[in-house]
Amino acid sequence: MLLEGKKALVFGVANNKSIAYGISSAFRREGARLAFSYVGEAIQKRVDPICEELGGDFTFPCDVTDDAQVAGAADLVREKWGTVDCIVHSVAFAHRDDLHGRFIDTSRDGFRLALDVSAYSLVSVCKAFEGLLAPGASVITMTYYGSQKVITNYNVMGVAKAALEASVRYLAVDLGEKGIRINGISAGPIKTLAASGISGFKNILNHIEEHAPLRRNVTIDDVGGSAVYLASDLSAAVTGEIHFVDCGYNVMGI
Repeated sequence: MLLEGKKALVFGVANNKSIAYGISSAFRREGARLAFSYVGEAIQKRVDPICEELGGDFTFPCDVTDDAQVAGAADLVREKWGTVDCIVHSVAFAHRDDLHGRFIDTSRDGFRLALDVSAYSLVSVCKAFEGLLAPGASVITMTYYGSQKVITNYNVMGVAKAALEASVRYLAVDLGEKGIRINGISAGPIKTLAASGISGFKNILNHIEEHAPLRRNVTIDDVGGSAVYLASDLSAAVTGEIHFVDCGYNVMGI
């Protein structure tokens, strides 16, 4: 198995339809040990059963907007595991009001929140867990094509994902000195809880199915397979990259 014995932290599992769940399931099939973050009691009630279902070792609280909680999570993981071989960062948020209409109408608070949760959180997690990452460890984050091209109603989240992708490149240099890799997966649109906040999302799915080279939308299992590659030694010389898993849609023009 490609991830036999590797210890993977997963940030951002919401339910069994989330991208992070698809990645976690694929990791488990390949022999990885798992631990999952949650934010608050309501989310913990969802995450604990998923941890049990997938044979995870433990869950831990971590609000990525709170530096003290991120540091506390690192301390807890150090106590439980000592080292970490993979971090999956599948965390993003923007106000629903900022995901329709004109981007120019984005509020200052909405902009700040989207960039903090969706982009800076990757930096803060990498900084807090840097000392726990084993040689050859892999960090994987989730992005979307709306970071590079205008996607109707994606708005401030597209800007946040652009910042996230730039962060991947800069972090690749900082972490690469220690032999640690970091990459992003740009997944095609998937029916997840997070996606439900984007106005007109069904139209995006229909458009991809009609125009992508493979003539279908991606699944969480598709993303999970690519994440296994990026977490495994098969991608030992790959870092700072954005890996598209979108049935080829990103190559299309008119």
